[in-house]
Amino acid sequence: MQTHDTIVALASGQGLAAIALIRLSGHDAIAITNKVFKGKDLLEQASHTLHFGTIRDGVKIIDEVLVAVFKAPHSFTTENAIEISCHGSPVIVKEIIKVLLKNGARLAEPGEFTKRAFLNGKMDLAQAEAVGDLIHAETDTARQVALQQMRGGFSKDLAVLREELIHFASLVELELDFGEEDVEFAKRDDLRNLVIKIQHYITPLIASFDQGNVIKNGIPTVIAGKPNSGKSTLLNALLNEERAIVSDIPGTTRDFIEDEIVLGGIAFRFVDTAGLRETTDIVESIGIERTLERMNKASLILYLYDLANTSIEEIEAQEALLTGLSGAIIIRVGNKVDKAKAELLNYVNAKEFVLISAAQQQSLGPLKDKILEKVNRQEVKQGDAIVTSLRHYQQLTQTHEALERVLEGLMTEISGDLIAMDIRQALHYLGELTGAITTDDLLDNIFSKFCIGK
Repeated sequence: MQTHDTIVALASGQGLAAIALIRLSGHDAIAITNKVFKGKDLLEQASHTLHFGTIRDGVKIIDEVLVAVFKAPHSFTTENAIEISCHGSPVIVKEIIKVLLKNGARLAEPGEFTKRAFLNGKMDLAQAEAVGDLIHAETDTARQVALQQMRGGFSKDLAVLREELIHFASLVELELDFGEEDVEFAKRDDLRNLVIKIQHYITPLIASFDQGNVIKNGIPTVIAGKPNSGKSTLLNALLNEERAIVSDIPGTTRDFIEDEIVLGGIAFRFVDTAGLRETTDIVESIGIERTLERMNKASLILYLYDLANTSIEEIEAQEALLTGLSGAIIIRVGNKVDKAKAELLNYVNAKEFVLISAAQQQSLGPLKDKILEKVNRQEVKQGDAIVTSLRHYQQLTQTHEALERVLEGLMTEISGDLIAMDIRQALHYLGELTGAITTDDLLDNIFSKFCIGK
């Protein structure tokens, strides 16, 4: 893609910092910077070199900077590119960008640098999406998976398999041109073997999405129970900070309190909820209704029982509520174990409760171990191909279904035009995944979620 405009944006984080990084990309990126840079002539410098000088607006010095020069095609976008390292004052950043705009650059749109890298063939669409995932990675596992995909991951292998399928598709199409002569250019056994080969590759990718979704988005986890069972105390203990208000007054928590905890390389989005009880308080009632909604949407529920003030009959009565939930993993937690009577302890031990004292931070380690055990965490090894994007999952699933129809057609010996139609569909879905086939709406949707400077 030939671009005639030059874009500029802050590539580092907003706010005060020791250093800020301003990025330009486009045909005139070096020339525009050279107009405002006092130091060496940037137009005469080699690619991948660093130069000290000042950025000026006329005679006014804005800041002392380091300028990195990248000449096409050896840059992130494959275009001429500049990276300006300046002091991190927002005022300095604003003034430098303003003078660059005055000299011919324009402000970049969200994700436009990565979008240009994709459009210019530096990476495929799946790799471009992984750039965004890498920026937003909140755990080391998420970072590892995103980096693997950004460096090629499964998309390069799929591109090769797609090319092989294109070859067979062209042969099948050629047969249709010679339909009256009953010739076979595409050997059916070879086509069947290729289809099976592609399916064997994409089936584990489809299966990996559940794990990939957990790695990327974390596990929504609800802490629920009756008032004063210790939900807020447990959240504070897990976070190791006073995040939620703790009080002996029932109904203190009336809305959600959310925070994230990383356990075993997986992010858990913990939600402290309103205590479950019958109440005439309108505001508390709304909070309880929302709690039940969140419990039905959660992947994991830590249901707390106050062992200091709960009877066996009350525990059994609450079981009806838990058995009516849809699909969530439930861990029953007996809190205030240090104040529990022996008879109740014997009962909950037989029911495989995890026994803790949130206030004393007792047995939190076993609770964390139980959480990881229940979510069936799989170790991610270097080089593992894991699907974390719902878009990729949908494209792979549709590809698999189209290929299944190809196999059925080969088995029943249907006409070549019907087989060709299913092959074309499989090629379309694979092409959308890697970006060989795109629409403006698809690209806008993907890159609009990126930050401005990426």
